[in-house]
Amino acid sequence: MATFADSPALDFARIEHPAPTDAATRAAAIADPGFGKVFTDHMVSIDWDEGTGWHNATLCPRGPIALDPAASVLHYAQEIFEGMKAYRLDDGSMALFRPDQNAQRFNDSARRLAMPEIPEELFIEAVRQVVTADADWFPQVEGGSLYIRPFMFANEPFLGVRPAKQYKFLVILSPAGNYFKSGAPAVSIWVSSDYTRAAPGGTGAAKCGGNYAASLVPQAEAIAKGHDQVVFLDAVERKWIEELGGMNLFFVFDDGSIITPPLSGTILPGITRNSLLTLARDEGLNIREERYSLDQWREDAGSGRLTETFACGTAAVVTPVGKVAGKDGEFTIGGGGPGQMTSKLRERLVSIQRGGAADRHGWVMRLG
Repeated sequence: MATFADSPALDFARIEHPAPTDAATRAAAIADPGFGKVFTDHMVSIDWDEGTGWHNATLCPRGPIALDPAASVLHYAQEIFEGMKAYRLDDGSMALFRPDQNAQRFNDSARRLAMPEIPEELFIEAVRQVVTADADWFPQVEGGSLYIRPFMFANEPFLGVRPAKQYKFLVILSPAGNYFKSGAPAVSIWVSSDYTRAAPGGTGAAKCGGNYAASLVPQAEAIAKGHDQVVFLDAVERKWIEELGGMNLFFVFDDGSIITPPLSGTILPGITRNSLLTLARDEGLNIREERYSLDQWREDAGSGRLTETFACGTAAVVTPVGKVAGKDGEFTIGGGGPGQMTSKLRERLVSIQRGGAADRHGWVMRLG
């Protein structure tokens, strides 16, 4: 298990909060936080400009950001973000799960959006600073966590079309419960036939807001039709399964084998996805990264060859898919609820994240 003992000393200024949330109000807010609706007292802010590089690292009260109306992000959408969680381990301490992978993916996104990369140790230290400051906001609900949102945007006031010369990096926290509504044994998803999420050569592998903005109309269509999520097909042939609006997909077959769509530049390289691939291979399972079509999905579900489908991501962890619908009708997967493999892999992953199982790969970073 990694620690911060060997982290370099970083000069973070601290601005004391003038009116932190009192204990009673905080307790009420985190009793049933849901997802993405409640926010903690503090944030981290770090500036970058072309002449100075990274500077002005500050842990400060969470609050509004002053932004010029000509800020590049408002006109040309130079912005990226990450999603990660802080967990409470069995011994009561706090930990992060594979934060180095979030830092690396953040920099991959930065390069694609022509933005500056942030040193991995600075990214992780920024996360550590705010999680440590707001540890009392950790919700005690089942499956609770502190959802961490690092993000960066171009704040240079300039209307020319070029990479900006000034950026701001921030980290905020949101106490989180379950991502999907409680009580549902599995989610129902709608196949989008009119919209695609990403095209070859685009920004599909980057975690930038534009990808998510483009998914909102098809996601709204899915919800209007009574489904939880939308699944996208490839932009070229409109036949190959890619991913949901914010989650990767896995398909489990009756011979115990598993398929997940390959990373081809149009799919976000999920850290949960990568972790599940590793855990499945640790178990000796036959897991393959290969293309899988909508027609195959429907046929295999109907014949019983496909026994389970599950989605995965930081926010929702591992979520079974029970029903799939589209313009050509709908089909049910297995019994329409969680399958054995889905439950097994989810339990294995969550146990490592929360310190209940051996961390053979050094994924868990304890925060003291």
